[in-house]
Order: sequence, then C-alpha cells, then structure tokens
Amino acid sequence: MARRRQLEPPSPEALKELEEGFARENRSGLRMPIADVVGEAAAMAQPLPAEARAEQARDKADAARLRAAEEDGRLVTMVPVAEVHVAGVSRDRIEVAQDELMELATSIVESGLRLPIEVYPNDDGYALISGFRRLEAFRHLAASEGGYTEIPAFVRAPENVADVYVAMIEENEIRVGLSQYERGRAAAMAVSDGVFATLDEAVNALFRAASKAKRSKIRSFAMIHEELADMLGHATAMNERQCLRLATALRAGLGPEIRDALEQAKPEAAEDEWQVLQGFINKAEQAERAPGRGGRPRTKQAVTRQRRELPNGIAIEREDGAKGVAIRLHGPVSGDMVDDCMAEIERVLSGPR
Repeated sequence: MARRRQLEPPSPEALKELEEGFARENRSGLRMPIADVVGEAAAMAQPLPAEARAEQARDKADAARLRAAEEDGRLVTMVPVAEVHVAGVSRDRIEVAQDELMELATSIVESGLRLPIEVYPNDDGYALISGFRRLEAFRHLAASEGGYTEIPAFVRAPENVADVYVAMIEENEIRVGLSQYERGRAAAMAVSDGVFATLDEAVNALFRAASKAKRSKIRSFAMIHEELADMLGHATAMNERQCLRLATALRAGLGPEIRDALEQAKPEAAEDEWQVLQGFINKAEQAERAPGRGGRPRTKQAVTRQRRELPNGIAIEREDGAKGVAIRLHGPVSGDMVDDCMAEIERVLSGPR
C-alpha cells in the first residue's frame, strides 16, 4: 500500500513570491474577470432596503394596471381630431342644436372635456362610437379658437359593428335623450346597414333596457322613417303621440297619399308639416272608428264626473270610467300641495280595510 504524501502549508516566502508573480502578469491594473463576477454576485445577494423594495412592488403593480386598462379600453388617449371619422356608422342623432353646441364648446373652454369620446381604430385612423356632440364642439373650437387639435378618447376594441350601435344608443339615451323619431330611425338604419337582419332584432338589441311596450312603439317610429324619411323635414319635432298617430295612418295604407301631399305642400315649418299630416291621420282614425268594419263592435263606456269647489279657488274633480278612477286638481295648486295629497292618499290606501 502506497504511503500518503503529507501536505504542508506554503511558507510566507512562497506566498509572497506568488503575489509578486500575479502582480507582474497584471501590470495593466485591470481587475481580474473573476473579481468582477464576485463583485456582481455580492451586489445581487445584498438585499434592498425595505422602502426600496416596497416602491419596486408598487411600480410593478402600477405597470400591470396600466397594461390592463389599455387592453380594456379604459385608458384615456389623446387622438387627433382630424383622424376621427363618423362615416363608418349611421348616426342616431340627425342634427345637433346650434345653441347646445355653443354651450358645450363654452364649457370645454372653461372647464375642459369632462367625459372623453369613444372610438375604435380603423384603416383611416379612428371611427367614432359615441361623443358626436363633443367631437363637433372640438371641431368648432379648432376652427374658431385655434388649438383643440387633439381630443381625449377611450380607444375601444368592439367585437362587431352591432356593439358599436348599442354603445352609441345607450350613450345618447342616458346623456341627451333621442327624439321618438330618432329612436325608430336608428333601428331602421341598423337594419339598412346590414348590422341586424330584421327590425325586431335591431330594436331588441339597441333598446334592450326598454319595456316591451316601448320597444313596440319604437318599431312604429321605425316604420315612419322607412316610408317617409325623404319627405319629412321636421320629424324630430313630433312627440310620441303624434308619431303613433302617424304610424296608424301609414298602417291604413295612406303612405303614398301622404308623400304626394308633402311633395306638393313643401312645408317649411314643423307646424305646417303637421297640418298636412293631420288631415290623413284624422281620415285614418275616422275609418278605424267607423261601424261595419267587422270584429267586435266598440261600446262607448260611460264616464261620470264629480267636482267640488274649495274656498281657496282650487277644485277637486273625480272621474269614474272603464279605466278606473281619476282625481284631478284644478286651480292654484303647488308641487308641495300635490306631494302632500299623494302622501295622504298613500296612507289611506295602505291602511286596514
């Protein structure tokens, strides 16, 4: 068996000789590579102070939230006004009142734009989803005041054009209500643009929050647009009852006659246009009430009224009919008085019988 060689530590003279040898080979004064590696490892191993680590964690969380907001379209971006186009989608609002536009422009100058518009990117820049009035106000300011070349916007990524129509309708319904005719027009245009296959599908999607009765009325308003859009110059001035009465006349087949009458009259004011329409509406309603049309005959329900005059000049009228009982107040009645009456009626009706 071979004998193991016993190792002895180097003498001080040998160590000094080795150090001098290393010094001669590294005369440039550069650090040995291994020294850099050791230094970097030591720096990485040394923990940051607690405050620095907390700040680093906050920065990481903020970056994650920023990326998520950008992906969801919740990040406000300044986009060039000239690159926002409205031609991609048929707008629900026919026109913007000039006085409202001026009020909005003044508010933007004084307080800035409080709510960004909504857009989605396309080949030409951006297509507008909602914020037509705000965009028009910025364009007016850019032309009259200078500046205002960029507008704050949420850049969305809608899955389809139907989502764009729904967002546009919901925004206008909440902020500035559409006229009755504009509601029907929006549904009809969505079908015309190929976004929805049928009018029922369009109304149910665009006005999904509306009641069944309201959606039925909107379909009537859409029929007015489909038959008379190119002939009516003041359609947005009609209230709900007027629109429904006009729809009755169209269902009676009077559309061609109405078109001819409007073409000949060329009314310039809303009142004149309604006078033309009213003649045909009365004709349709009289025909609907005429006997001998088949079906169950209409019976006239008796209506009784009782009226009491009070010393203070206010009169209380009670009306009993087929639809129930109605109470009407006449004279100098204030809102507070009506509220008190309503509270008392509620107390009486809610009590024991």
